[in-house]
Amino acid sequence: MKLSEKIIELRKANGMTQEELASICNVSRQSISKWEADIALPETEKLLMLGETFQVSMDILLKDELTLSEVKEVHLCGNNAIQKKKRELYDGILIKESIADDSIIDYLNIHKVELWNTGGKPKYWTALFFTSDRRDFPELISKVMLSETDTNRNWFVDFKAGNVKYIVFKDRILKYQIGNRTEKEYVCNECRKSGILNEQMNWPE
Repeated sequence: MKLSEKIIELRKANGMTQEELASICNVSRQSISKWEADIALPETEKLLMLGETFQVSMDILLKDELTLSEVKEVHLCGNNAIQKKKRELYDGILIKESIADDSIIDYLNIHKVELWNTGGKPKYWTALFFTSDRRDFPELISKVMLSETDTNRNWFVDFKAGNVKYIVFKDRILKYQIGNRTEKEYVCNECRKSGILNEQMNWPE
């Protein structure tokens, strides 16, 4: 189900008119109409307002394959009885504005969403706290990271798998063993060559 369809269904389920939802989101009724017609997308802060208004997670709003009706998994019978839960391999934070293709979010399990006011461009960053069980996730995310060659500004995402830290740029994957100072310094030097400031390399381990 598309975001536009979810907005319509959630609005109607909550007994709201387009005008009432527009007032809550501090936008025009025409904006709501465009969202529901799939002509325009809500800005990040408006997405957060929608999630809060309708009491649904960002997963529900952003992922096309998720429906609004809860599906309960039963592990006592049928195929689920012999299927083991996938182990989460990767754990990190992704800035939504750093990716060129939102479909990468389909491979994430999003546990928390924060809106960061950076004062830069874009002014607000949407931080997605995620885990992923896709073994090829580093390769997948490296294909969609943004790289602004004209300004020498390269976005990166950092995450870890066990004792290995990953720093991933557009078409480039860097990694080091946590605790190995030589490997980490090499990765940091490569990040500096890509225009990353020292204060941006205080990623959690």
